[in-house]
Amino acid sequence: MAGKLIIISAPSGSGKTTIIKHLLSLDFKLEFSVSATSRPIRKGEEHGKAYYFLSAEEFKSKVKNNEFLEFEEVYKDTFYGTLKSEVERIRNKGNNVIFDVDIVGGLNIKKFYGKDALAIFIKPPSVEELRKRLDARQDGTINVDERVEKARLEMLSIDEFDCIVVNDELDRAKSDAAAKVSDFLSK
Repeated sequence: MAGKLIIISAPSGSGKTTIIKHLLSLDFKLEFSVSATSRPIRKGEEHGKAYYFLSAEEFKSKVKNNEFLEFEEVYKDTFYGTLKSEVERIRNKGNNVIFDVDIVGGLNIKKFYGKDALAIFIKPPSVEELRKRLDARQDGTINVDERVEKARLEMLSIDEFDCIVVNDELDRAKSDAAAKVSDFLSK
């Protein structure tokens, strides 16, 4: 039986990666879907683990060959996408797939898989708190003002998700996400 899909989407800095790591540590038979991107590799990241790092040209070639389930040009010449082969590889093993994707990508995956997918929006407690988190992790590779503005727009899509986890207190957000995933997988 093919696995189900857990989609975790959030504005940058909302804590989705931390919550995903928590969910992966639980007994949900989850396997992380490694996305592809054309953004530069950051310190500590590894090709094939954090992302499949592609040049913009390689990414565009895979788009042309219809190899993506979804993709988006998130920032100029910075693409993110989900390779169809990655999702099917995991599902065919009978594992459940967990995604760390942007808002548009998450909604596109949900539309494609319908009831086999649970789309969770991780919401920061406020835009001001989101800015503080982004400022704190500033490493010179991100534009905080651009990300905050994008977050304001992304939060307009919140009602299109199956459920919302507010990350105002991390342990509570982890528990809330785990409960939602457990309920979905038990159906």
